[in-house]
Amino acid sequence: MVPVMGPGEGDAAVHDQVRTADGRRLRFDVSGDPHGSPVFLLHGMPGSRVGPRPRPMFLHQRGARLISFDRPGYGGSDRRPGRRVADVVADVAVVADALRLDRFAVAGRSGGAPHALACAALLPERVTRAAALVGLAPRDAEGLDWFAGMAPSNVSEFRAACTDPERYAARLIPRSLAIRSNPARLLEELRADLTDEDRMIVSDLTIRSMLLRAYLEALRTSPYGWLDDVLALTGPWGFDPAQIRVPVLLWHGARDVFSPASHSSWLAARIPRATAVLEPAAAHFAALRALPDVLDWLLEGTPRT
Repeated sequence: MVPVMGPGEGDAAVHDQVRTADGRRLRFDVSGDPHGSPVFLLHGMPGSRVGPRPRPMFLHQRGARLISFDRPGYGGSDRRPGRRVADVVADVAVVADALRLDRFAVAGRSGGAPHALACAALLPERVTRAAALVGLAPRDAEGLDWFAGMAPSNVSEFRAACTDPERYAARLIPRSLAIRSNPARLLEELRADLTDEDRMIVSDLTIRSMLLRAYLEALRTSPYGWLDDVLALTGPWGFDPAQIRVPVLLWHGARDVFSPASHSSWLAARIPRATAVLEPAAAHFAALRALPDVLDWLLEGTPRT
């Protein structure tokens, strides 16, 4: 089993918040070695700062200082209506400034992966390395059949967000409220599209507890973080992945139907310093097990504070 943290508050994380230039509140956590190499971990969708991450002991052993925060509209962070993927860069910079970090690595899983790439593209003077696990390519990716290999449920959600955002919002908001009342409902909704391996991963009691805790915190105050994530991912990102010049690791499971591996292949062909890792038997939630190895790769190029 991967050395991930267990559920509850015994993870030795430091909880804090910061204000952005436009007055928004951002809630963030810091765990691991307080003097270690800093790594931002950008959560999935829906998700929050308390999502799956390696145990503090693992982070201390690796000399890692892990920073996670709620994207706007999730958990303890105020909403930013109309945000683009690129807008995450200013929020990462605000948290980094509050922690007095000049240089840091960035990792993102699933819906967080494009946001990690935005940081690599638009903060090259501060980002040392970036990792994108089971992420998506831009909706307007030239030459990519964006929906090919995607589960029908995801196709329906993303198409609705693209074609009729207001109707999509009217559908997502009551769904998110139901999931807030019972976070396990989301895993049950996904179950039919999970591979046998992914079913085993999300059935593990530790991982399941982490995921449910992350979903509950994500939707605790509003459904709008989730809504704004979907709209941002399917709209113009605000940057071109081809402009990324820092080293990037793209990790994907070949059997992923939530964000198909063809998306990482498209990105790998366009990001000059990309290293692509494709796991033939893995699917979407296997990225949780890959995270410790990905963290090791990020730390190779990131100095301690």
